[in-house]
Amino acid sequence: MGIRPRPDDKKAIEVILYVTSNRRSHMYRVLKLLYLADKIHLGRYGRFIYGDYYRAMKSGPVPSRAFDFVKFMRGDGARSMPIPVHAAFEVNGRHIVPVRPADTELLSQSEIECLDEAVRQYGDLTERELYDRSKDQAWWNTPENKPISTVEIARTLPNGEALVDYLLSSER
Repeated sequence: MGIRPRPDDKKAIEVILYVTSNRRSHMYRVLKLLYLADKIHLGRYGRFIYGDYYRAMKSGPVPSRAFDFVKFMRGDGARSMPIPVHAAFEVNGRHIVPVRPADTELLSQSEIECLDEAVRQYGDLTERELYDRSKDQAWWNTPENKPISTVEIARTLPNGEALVDYLLSSER
């Protein structure tokens, strides 16, 4: 992946479905859990789960492509999507409601491991606790509504400098 995100739309949908685990989930919680799972995966495996990039929104880091899907399903985003989002989930108010289970065949063991860990560690936090937990130095260093650099996110991790070296060398 390097430092230039290349989102995989099909995998993004499956990740949203996996995190909602066949139950209605507040979209804020889902989007924050995606960020926290991506940080875990980035720290261990040197890449994000499905290659999304994050924007520094007022509410904290937000996965851009996943949020596009949620806005589309709410009716306030793009007029069309390149993949059939309707067959995956609905958005009722601020809640994501899965229409089907996630296709875990599209997710690697490492991705499932990190998604499970994020849900286990952070899934029961209050919205305020998730808000505070997701607003790391990468978010603070980025102007509002601008993309957060993958390098900035990597620097927030315990192995940050080695990870930054790896990411920069993989871009060459």
